[in-house]
Amino acid sequence: VQLVESGGGWVQPGGSLRLTCSASENILGIEEMRWHREAPGGQRELVGRIRTEDFVRYADSVKGRFTISRDNAKNQMFLQMNALKVEDTGVYYCNADPPFGRVADPDSWGQGTQVAVSS
Repeated sequence: VQLVESGGGWVQPGGSLRLTCSASENILGIEEMRWHREAPGGQRELVGRIRTEDFVRYADSVKGRFTISRDNAKNQMFLQMNALKVEDTGVYYCNADPPFGRVADPDSWGQGTQVAVSS
């Protein structure tokens, strides 16, 4: 499965951005999808993950500010980011489990989209 992120850019602290992860195949058969980020000079960290609308988990650093959702009909996952902070700056990546029945496939990763939060 190929993944492509979009929606990154520059925003002032307190602002909002919405990232989209578009998949090349039907994501209905993908159990879990995730957003990660990598700050400049830092390690990649998990931002959050989603299985269904009733199973969404977030890193403590983004709880209450970020919302992950997915639209299986459109083969997309979203990351709504509100109340952005300077420390949210980084490259954001989407990541997905292999589809059911293809467990031997590796996880899929997008190429990343840059988010810059500064005044």
